[in-house]
Amino acid sequence: QQLQNSCLMSHRIIIVEDEGIIVADIELTLQSLGYTVVGKAWNGNTALELFKTAKPDLVLLDITIQGDLSGVDLAKIIREKYNFPFVYLTSHSDIETLNKVKETLPYGYIVKPFTDKDLRTTIELALFKFETENKALFPSKERLEEKLAVVLTEREYEVFGHLFKGLSYKEMATASFVSVNTVKTHL
Repeated sequence: QQLQNSCLMSHRIIIVEDEGIIVADIELTLQSLGYTVVGKAWNGNTALELFKTAKPDLVLLDITIQGDLSGVDLAKIIREKYNFPFVYLTSHSDIETLNKVKETLPYGYIVKPFTDKDLRTTIELALFKFETENKALFPSKERLEEKLAVVLTEREYEVFGHLFKGLSYKEMATASFVSVNTVKTHL
């Protein structure tokens, strides 16, 4: 049921791939599956800028891209600085490459050429795993109240959850259907 509900949401995805035809194919496939492509990068520097501004739910990373940073380098940066999952989408399936990417703890690995089913299944499982991991890290309302020694309203707890996800004041306000000032008051 949760997987089915997840499919109905339009998740925001960044594609990091340096072959234009493949990017176009991936983008069309993602759109046909109900996802929203919020950015495309052909090199590491462009990808890093997108990570800051686009706030994706997931990143599809090719291992070999143009520029000084590889997909593996970007994966390490994502793990260190950002809170979103990534899936490798690559033509490399040799043991040496697999051993190198294991260290980055990807949420999935798709070997090109891929099918629509491969893409959907891997993305949905990655999103589900990421969401489950983050829920496990997020404290219950009771536990949080105990730690803070205060009683939180439901709205305050909701805002705290948005803060935990790294949302800006404006994004929190939009998600909670309140003003930015109301968000600040609840914080």
